[in-house]
This record gives sequence, structure tokens and C-alpha cells, in this order.
Amino acid sequence: MNEIQRRRTFAIISHPDAGKTTLTEKFLLFGGQIQVAGAVKSNKIRKTATSDWMDIEKQRGISVSTSVMEFDYLPDNENGEPYKVNILDTPGHQDFAEDTYRTLTAVDSAIIVVDSAKGVEAQTRKLMEVCRMRNTPVIIFINKMDREGRNPFDLLDELEEELQIKVRPLSWPIGQGQRFKGVYNIYEQQLNLFTPNKQRVTEKATVDIASGELEEKVGGREAQQLRDDLELVNGVYPAFDKETYRNAEVAPVFFGSALNNFGVQELLNCFVDIAPSPKPTKAEERMVEPTESKFTGFIFKITANIDPNHRSCIAFCKVCSGKFVRNQPYLHVRQGKTVRFSSPTQFMAQRKSTVEEAYPGDIVGLPDNGIFKIGDTLTEGELLHFRGLPSFSPLLFKYIENDDPMKSKQFQKGLEQLMDEGVAQLFVNQFNGRRIVGTVGQLQFEVIQYRLEHEYNAKCRWEPVHLHKACWVEASDAEDLDNFKKRKYQYMAKDTEGRDVFLADSGYVLSMAQQDFKNIRFHFTSEF
Repeated sequence: MNEIQRRRTFAIISHPDAGKTTLTEKFLLFGGQIQVAGAVKSNKIRKTATSDWMDIEKQRGISVSTSVMEFDYLPDNENGEPYKVNILDTPGHQDFAEDTYRTLTAVDSAIIVVDSAKGVEAQTRKLMEVCRMRNTPVIIFINKMDREGRNPFDLLDELEEELQIKVRPLSWPIGQGQRFKGVYNIYEQQLNLFTPNKQRVTEKATVDIASGELEEKVGGREAQQLRDDLELVNGVYPAFDKETYRNAEVAPVFFGSALNNFGVQELLNCFVDIAPSPKPTKAEERMVEPTESKFTGFIFKITANIDPNHRSCIAFCKVCSGKFVRNQPYLHVRQGKTVRFSSPTQFMAQRKSTVEEAYPGDIVGLPDNGIFKIGDTLTEGELLHFRGLPSFSPLLFKYIENDDPMKSKQFQKGLEQLMDEGVAQLFVNQFNGRRIVGTVGQLQFEVIQYRLEHEYNAKCRWEPVHLHKACWVEASDAEDLDNFKKRKYQYMAKDTEGRDVFLADSGYVLSMAQQDFKNIRFHFTSEF
């Protein structure tokens, strides 16, 4: 098995509170990265989850930024080299959806987590659409089976209907809620029973389901129910085929409870076996194969302040082909400069270690001193551009003002770094020179304010501004554009890259402007 085939890079996505972070935590436990699992919200467990490391995440019990983790894993029954698993734990909250969309460009497959009581929710549908656009194979994990929820067959029907994809269960629950005993593994055709434990991995007992041993372990009623259900599953659903899953036509479904460690190992073992290794990446110029000898990669995320003692930014680079080597000179395509990296890092959420080389599918952290933007490409000299990382037009707007004039330098620096991260977008009004922050959700304003105060020691205050839409404008003729800017001078602004943005204060103003100025093109995403 070569280096590329060993890699499995995936994202965990879902609606808020379905249990992504808890599932990630259990994967790390099975992968031997942590000895005791933390929890997102718990009275008895003092340890917080590994992937939620920001202060604000610990307080609110939600994830606000995608974190990257990696570990080696080899299933019990296999020999040879372990698989290298790269997980990206994404925020579920709608306000940070952009971060999640960007992350999906850097992975080869995804695991969708669904709450067994609530079924498919709004955000899950949206994320599935993004996966469908990119043809990303998905595995569905139905979580929280230890709570009273809906009938498994009803859930499967709903998944087919709502997510518009065929499903095939590869594990099956025994009982539910209080009577939940464990999970039968259809993929390997064996039953493993664990003792429930929230913090550690426990011993498992293997049971043959045809024998009378099953009745002793789970009870007569449950045993009969399981045999009937399995008969029905195998009768209704076609046999599982790896290829249909990789072509994103069928989604395998697993049941379990991430909190109690049921069904997690079954999911992980099957995942490393069937999930695709790194796939070719599409650039504007051509397809980039992972087996090519020359290195290419792109930046899909920038995070400020991973280490609170240093004001440093880290750019996350996804390796698409070739081999990344430390201290090698690479071409930064947008700037046309050659750059070297003396301390590239690999992550375990906040803990990081220096890496000498990385292969396609890996995610490398590069120290960023302001040279990177989201979507930048690094190559060994070829001019390539990877696409697919748009900024969307924001929905909410507020003026941001510096509250402490003595701290204007810190304020400026903090704002710059947070905007580079892609948390929100900054526009500067050309008429009065005030700064306007545009976001997708209300929560982001609070996160910006909190992080400015606690990480950069700068205070800000928000003032209301009445805006409907921000759109990027361009014209083939410079005269037309100048004329438009003169007429609409009080509504014109610049974004951080110096592009012209028209701020319409109502839908009416926008449609009138579109009618009056036929030669001006209005764009609602920043990619045109």
C-alpha cells in the first residue's frame, strides 16, 4: 500500500447538536490519540472535547471553527500498514456555514451525522446539496440511538426522500432508548456487544446470531426482532456495492450512539475499508492527478491565534499532488513569488508538531504572515488556479467602531486577521470612510466582538446600518463604471481586495439600478 492509498481525508458534517464533535472525539479514542474522551456538555466530565479548543467554544458548547485532526488506524482483523485518517470537524451552526462549505472542497468524502429523534434537518439538506454538487461520497451515521427516537425504517425512508440519495444500512440497532443493547454489523456479519462507557474503549463480546446465545445476551423479544428486521433489510435493499458508494449514488447508513461508544468502531472499520483515497482535483487549467510527481496544493482556510501567546496566523493547505517537503522553494501563484516554509505543522486540533513531508490528501499548516488569502495555490512552478472557494453576499450588516482610541493599532490588526480568516467580510464605505462588517448570521458579530476583546485586547462597538444587499460590480467600459460610481457615490464601498461593491439599502434600489444601468454587471458572489 503506497502513501496515497493509505490516506483517508473526510469531513464530519450535520445540523447543530447532532453529535459531530462527540463522534470525532470517539474516533480519536479508537485511533489511540487520546486515552480519555471529553464531552461537549456534561456535569460529571470536566474534560472538554479536543476539537473545541477556543474559549468561546468551551463556554457555549458549540464549534465555531473547523478543526483538523489526524491519526493512524488499523482495524483489529487486518495486518500491514495502518491507514492515515485526516478528520475535519466542522461547525454545524448555520452562521458558520461558509467555513463548512470551504472545508468540503478539501475532502474526498464526508460523514453526515443525523439525530435519531429529529431526523433530517434544514442544515443537513443544504450540506447534502453541496456534496451532490461536488459528487462527494457520503456515509450517514444515525446518532443518539440510546434515546427514544423514531423507527429505523422510517428514518431510512426519510433519508432517501429528503437527501435524494439511495441508502443501504450496514449496521442495525438492537432495541432503542432504554432497551438499546448494541449494534449488529451487517457489513462484516457479526455482532459485537460493548459495555456502555462514555470515556474509554471497553472489551467487546462476539456473538453468533443464528445460535441460542443471542437470546441470553439481549433477551428473547429483541433477538426475534433483530432476526426479522435483518431479513427485511436484506429483502428490501440491494446488496452493497463499493463502486456505487464511491460514485456517490448510494449512501451506507450506520446506527449507534457516539456518547456510549456503540456503533462507532463498526463505522470506522468499514469507513477505512471502503472510503476513497485522494481523488484528482479540478483546476481551471486542467485536472490534477494525485499520482503526479510535482507538488501542488491550495489554501482553504486561515485561522488566527491558535496559540494565544503568539499573534500568528496559520494557513491550512490541502496537498493535491506530488510530495510536500519542508524548506523546499514553492511558487505562490497569485503573488508570483517563491516561498519556503521552515516549520510546516500537522495538527491535532490545537496541538501541533513539525512535519518533514506530506502526501496528497494531507492537510499541512503553513505559518502565514499576511501573504495568503483563501483560495491561493502553491506549485513547483506551474501556473495553476484551483477554484471553488467563493465568498457569498452577506445577509446582515453593521458598522464597526473602535471603542478605545488608545488601542487603534490592536483593533486594526485584529480586524484584519479575523477578516482574512473569512469569518465575515469587511467593506469600507467610500462616502464617509466608515467600516461595515457583513456576516451570514447574528452569532458571528458576537464571536468577532469576543475574539477582538480576548485575543487582541481591543474593544469594539456595533452600530446599526440599514442595508439590503452587497453586490460586486464591474463593467466592460471604464466610463460606464465611473458614471455609475458618480451617480451612486453614497452607496459605493470597497472590499478588502479593493474591488468595487455597491451597497443597496433596499430591493427596490437594487432593481432600479439594474434597470437604469444596463452595462453594469452585478455579482452576488465574489468569484466572477
